[in-house]
Amino acid sequence: MPNGMKTALLLGLLSAVLLALGDILGGSNGLVLAFVFAAIMNFGSYWFSDKIVLRMYRAREVGPEHPLYQTVQRLTVRASLPMPKVYVIPEASPNAFATGRNASHAAVAATEGILRVLSEHELEGVLAHELAHVKHHDILISSVAATLAAAIMMVARMAHFAALFGGVGGRDDGRDRGSNPIALLAMMILAPLAAMLIQAAISRSREFAADAGGAAIAGNPYGLADALRKIDAVAKQVPLDANPATAHMFIVKPFSGAGLMSLFSTHPPTEARIAALLGTSR
Repeated sequence: MPNGMKTALLLGLLSAVLLALGDILGGSNGLVLAFVFAAIMNFGSYWFSDKIVLRMYRAREVGPEHPLYQTVQRLTVRASLPMPKVYVIPEASPNAFATGRNASHAAVAATEGILRVLSEHELEGVLAHELAHVKHHDILISSVAATLAAAIMMVARMAHFAALFGGVGGRDDGRDRGSNPIALLAMMILAPLAAMLIQAAISRSREFAADAGGAAIAGNPYGLADALRKIDAVAKQVPLDANPATAHMFIVKPFSGAGLMSLFSTHPPTEARIAALLGTSR
């Protein structure tokens, strides 16, 4: 299935979970509440997430005199994109991300560690990957997915507290919402779990797409493939002290996960990404 269609289906499923939770909690009133809650969260994320995350990692903007800026500028011409703002993050762990609400208000950030570890060819591959995220509107897609998931978790938590303190109220459609407390309890437990799984699947899908798009911008997949190998190896020795809420933004996941926990990973396995990249070159 094409990545774009898969992402649309997963976002639709995430929205359906939110609406189902709202419906169980409050009928049509619950649906309206869920819609408004998600809309407010998405609005804030769309307009302010870039400023928040850059400040969170103490990112410092650099100008045309910096080699990182020059590389990004060269790649944006190839990608037919507006020039984003460019930032350096004072972290030894090698990693990078893109943020911003659209291509005209984008930013690309790289850690000091990645600038030390990668060759120019490898760094080009990484930056091309981040520009592919910008070109594919992945920053907005990820923000929508993250805020929908957060809305589901918060509504479920509200339902939990409401149940503890006297129930969750009545419905306006003639049905007795409290008649099936087992279903309500199951929804409060399973809805956040489903939200995390779907959000992670969306993120993994967009990473594969950005890898392919980055290879196209760079002109070949080899720089990015070599960079992924190197970043994955070094990051295990020098981990990044990252906020879990921003883990999906980085080119390589800041946290490790194996077995069942890989279902919740925001990134595909590095080996799978490299295999997909090199498969496109044949």
